[in-house]
Amino acid sequence: MRHSIAVFLVLLLVRVPGASEVLAQQTDTTVAAQDTARAEAHGGSLEQNYPNPFRRDTRIPLVLGADLFEDGRPVVVSVRIYNVLRQVVAVPTALDHPFSSGQPALELRYDAPGRYLLYWDGSDREGRRVPSGIYFCEMIAAGSRDVRKMMVTR
Repeated sequence: MRHSIAVFLVLLLVRVPGASEVLAQQTDTTVAAQDTARAEAHGGSLEQNYPNPFRRDTRIPLVLGADLFEDGRPVVVSVRIYNVLRQVVAVPTALDHPFSSGQPALELRYDAPGRYLLYWDGSDREGRRVPSGIYFCEMIAAGSRDVRKMMVTR
């Protein structure tokens, strides 16, 4: 029975225009909810950037859970973007940081748990547009590390 349902879904996606986009949106929403729950349980995480893949720029949600703030001290967060050779390409900027909005997300101090937003304009550290390809966004916060894959298209 499960096999026939899977076959039906594949045929539906192939035959119905727009069905794959709807399924992808539902999957993205489910993944984001799971990411937030994971961050609350384990301290901190990156959610999937959006849009992904992207051409010009992207937003990168960052969730800092209450576990990171148990000792009452601020949490220092650093986020970097790497290419597939593990070379640092760029550092995104903080969009809604309480004290450093618009600043590079390197060693930023956060005083409270929550969901924060970072921005990457698709440029490298010298201001040149990065080529199409796979990139990785890495967050390090109070010993917690999370990585997300991003795709740039030109």
